[in-house]
Order: sequence, then structure tokens, then C-alpha cells
Amino acid sequence: MADWAPIAKEYDPLKAGSIDGTDEEPHDRAIWRAMLARYIPNKGVTGDPHLTLFVARLNLQTTEEKLKEVFSRYGDIRKIRLVRDLVTGFSKGYAFIEYKEERALLKAHRDANRLVIDQHEIFVDFELERTLKGWIPRRLGGGFGGKKESGQLRFGGRDRPFRKPINLPNIKNDFYGEGSSEKRNWSREGTRDWRTRDRDHERSRDKRWPERERSWAWSDSERERDSKEERSRGRERKDRDR
Repeated sequence: MADWAPIAKEYDPLKAGSIDGTDEEPHDRAIWRAMLARYIPNKGVTGDPHLTLFVARLNLQTTEEKLKEVFSRYGDIRKIRLVRDLVTGFSKGYAFIEYKEERALLKAHRDANRLVIDQHEIFVDFELERTLKGWIPRRLGGGFGGKKESGQLRFGGRDRPFRKPINLPNIKNDFYGEGSSEKRNWSREGTRDWRTRDRDHERSRDKRWPERERSWAWSDSERERDSKEERSRGRERKDRDR
């Protein structure tokens, strides 16, 4: 608990899939995929990763010009890379923005998150692909965040930080002789009381048993007498009919 932090310091797919980072078994297939993945960051990406922001949840119509207009408010931009589909050329809804100064980076990270651009509320965080050890992207079952409660949620990032694990104290159980002598005496007396009640119950049951036998015998004789009376009445009706 001493080294606990809401933001992951190293990427572990199993921990990222847990709300408090304490899971020991994967709970969905994507976590298995991420654990088995051997991801290598894109070597074609250039620039300083420590001066680069990751911008996601963009409107697919948002352009590089629009991003430059918005993010240049926080400082001088060195490069903007809007990720596009290689076949269609359409935006994939996320981009990377590299600043010239760390001060501008920190200001944009603080103020631009959840900013609305082209009717979309954007998400802004530091680049993690080249800065977080063990990083696995979303397409391989990793990543952070997620918007659907019933879907693939990942924790430990800015959008969904870890929750602090519940630390339950050790409760000492005094019931079985670990408490005071007064409690132990009460337990012994209670045991004797239960035994006494059991003996009394057995005796009363033995007393009631002959009474039940007599009542059952009386009931049988009464039923036999009733059946004889019914048979005699039947004979009388037959004699009258003749």
C-alpha cells in the first residue's frame, strides 16, 4: 500500500484490467491477448516523446489545421500528426501533438482535456507508447480508459485511474476461548444449560409417547366400530328392499 499510485508507473495488462490493480486472473479475452502480445513501438515515429501529447475522441472531420488553431494557444507547436487510415485516408479520431517547450506541454495537458472541438469532447494525455514501459495498445487488448461500463475497461490512466484497494483490518475472534475468563465461563455454563434442556426434552417426549400410542389405538378401534355400523345399516336397507 505504501507504493500505491492511481496512475500506472509500468504497464501490466492484468493490473490494467482491474479497478484497483489487485486482480490475479484475467477476466476477459482481451487481457489474455494483451498478456501474450509482444508489442514493439513504431520505429517510424520521430520527435521527443516527453514533449508529445496524445489527443483522442476527435471528430472524424477535424483536420490538422483545426488542431493547430486550438493547441497553439498553449505554446509553440513543433509537429502535429493526425493518424489516418492507410487505405481510405480518413481520420481515425486521434492525433499526436509535439510542443517545443515542456511548459506548453504541461499547460495543454492541464487545460485542453475535455475541451469541445467540432462538437466532440476530446481526451488529452501524455504519449505512453514510448514513455510507459510494457505498453500494449488498445487494438491488442491493452490501453487505458474506456467509455462503456459493460465493455472493455482499462484502469491506471488519466481517464480511469486505479481505486485504492480496501485494506481490511485483522479481526481477532474471541468466541473460542481467546477472550476473557468471564466469556469462557459463560460458554461452559451455556453448554451445561443446553445439555439440561436436551435431557428435559427427552424425558417429556418419553412421557408423551404412551399417550400418543393410546390415542392411536383408540382412533383405530373407533374407525373399526364405525365401519361395522355402516355394514349393519347396509344389510337393513337390503332387507327392506326385498
